[in-house]
Amino acid sequence: MDFVAGCIGGAAGVLVGHPFDTVKVRLQIQSIDKPLYRGTFHCFQSIIRQESAFGLYKGIGSPMMGLTFINAIVFGVQGNTMRLLGHDTPMNQFLAGAAAGALQSVLCCPMELAKTRMQMQGTGEKKSSRRLYKNSLDCLVRIYKREGLVGVNRGMVTTLIRETPGFGVYFLAYDVLTRNIGCEPNDRYMIPKLLFAGGMAGIASWLSTYPVDVIKSRLQADGVGGVNQYSSIADCVRQSVRKEGYMVFTRGLTSTLLRAFPVNAATFATVTLVLIYARGDQAGPQECEPAQTSHHAQIQSQSQPSSL
Repeated sequence: MDFVAGCIGGAAGVLVGHPFDTVKVRLQIQSIDKPLYRGTFHCFQSIIRQESAFGLYKGIGSPMMGLTFINAIVFGVQGNTMRLLGHDTPMNQFLAGAAAGALQSVLCCPMELAKTRMQMQGTGEKKSSRRLYKNSLDCLVRIYKREGLVGVNRGMVTTLIRETPGFGVYFLAYDVLTRNIGCEPNDRYMIPKLLFAGGMAGIASWLSTYPVDVIKSRLQADGVGGVNQYSSIADCVRQSVRKEGYMVFTRGLTSTLLRAFPVNAATFATVTLVLIYARGDQAGPQECEPAQTSHHAQIQSQSQPSSL
């Protein structure tokens, strides 16, 4: 039931947050010489006006497709790492989250590559006249045929650099918040507390690694038009800073933070309600801190969505 609840919660997070993610990617990648969007809200408006509301959900098949496997890796690794470490401390929460983030990158990187390519396809067009990819799976297959495993894993290093500390910060922030606010099952404010803790933990995680995400998105989108701009991570950083200054590392940050809170809040609330409904109050979590070795173990593996 833990696995099912985690998957349902993660799916809820993807549905709530994907439009914000599409805007984030468009802003991160757009040309500084010929920008299509003036900012977050203008990007939202432009996509809806030019591509319809469905344009905000381009590439959603990829995160949905990889959701089950990524959740299984994250939850399993984080829980087992906490048991190996033996003590539920903030530092151990960080280490367990970092281990989970590193291992799930193996699936996360190809998934986000397909998502990014799909999100960029048909920019500004309601009905794309040149559809390179039918769907996320077709996107990965075509990339594999053209570039092999190296192409499918484009952006793996930056994904590892982002996900390892990012998941560590997430679990650490969530643990610290829930230890301080508490949320017993009979507390009438348990769900609002879960929403708050999850949302704020997601924001903390993104703030800690966002510049790396900008570079990752640019590397994964590189070559879409047939021309590769960057030869390496360092080259991407140099060119981006030279052309746009250090503020380039905040591109799309507003959309990301707007997305982070509801995504994590939706995930936590959904997971908690599923567990309470399935198990009853007595079997539900006694508090909402994840990864406790005793009475917190039941909700530990549900406290992290598949994508921050």
